[in-house]
Amino acid sequence: MPSLKEIKNRIASVNSTRKITSAMKMVASSKLHHAQVQIEKMLPYESMLEHILKTFLASDADAQSVYEQAREVKRVALVVFSSNSSLCGGFNSNVIKLMQQAMEEYRHLGKDNIVVYPIGRKVAEKVTKLGYPSAGDFTAMADKPNSVDCIRVATELGMKFRTGEIDKVELIYHHFKSAGSQVLTRKTFLPIDVESELDQDHERDLTSNVITKKAQDYLKKHKHKGGNEEREEAKPLNDNFIVEPDMDTVLGVLIPKLAHLALYTALLDSIASEHAARMVAMQTATDNADELLRELNLQYNKSRQQAITNELLDIVGGSVNN
Repeated sequence: MPSLKEIKNRIASVNSTRKITSAMKMVASSKLHHAQVQIEKMLPYESMLEHILKTFLASDADAQSVYEQAREVKRVALVVFSSNSSLCGGFNSNVIKLMQQAMEEYRHLGKDNIVVYPIGRKVAEKVTKLGYPSAGDFTAMADKPNSVDCIRVATELGMKFRTGEIDKVELIYHHFKSAGSQVLTRKTFLPIDVESELDQDHERDLTSNVITKKAQDYLKKHKHKGGNEEREEAKPLNDNFIVEPDMDTVLGVLIPKLAHLALYTALLDSIASEHAARMVAMQTATDNADELLRELNLQYNKSRQQAITNELLDIVGGSVNN
């Protein structure tokens, strides 16, 4: 049995660790709120762009774009979103595992024909370790997301797809549904499937940082005001479009904008999911520290009481002998 001093040192050590995990949980909660605000600001633009594009394409069955044309896959690009730091549970490991599954599927193409765009230091390190070609350093995007960098990456991917240098582009990231639920997602970025893109999952709860399962179940059963409400279906617009200067030019603007938006949305979803995963991990660590402290305090009290009892027995035994 450990001595009282050893138990006391362990209690002090666990207390220090608990303070750190509790502070990290509050920091992650604050960052998650900021990420939720960014997504909320982006949603009206996303909704309107999809509304315009859907009604425009529905009005003209002959509308086609080079970005929608599928072809034989000889060279593929994977845009993988992770974090720059750890202590976020299985967030990074799950993304890396899905990336490796995708690489295994395209293994017949050869390593040189699988290019990875690593958004985040963790996935960049893994790509280097596996020996796959990397398209560059994009770690700054995982810390400070902005639409300018996303447009630059999306434009580069679109240019390579248009010229035939890349035949397919896939996104691998976590889709943020709520603070307690992030869905690992893998979807095709190019060629753009407009129908599936417009019908993608938009379910998000941007009003709560609650992470316990009991609270999440309660919120699902009792939709409170300001929660994640049903998206309104797009009202039909006048389909008698006058296209100027021509159909190809208009689609050449709308389709790339949809691609830019898809990449930026994936980045915001990934960052919000990272902070939510870190908040959950730190909350779990804090709960475990509380449980460990309870057991250590109980063990300390038992050992202390045993020591007192032994001392009393020694005193009583000595007095009897005298």
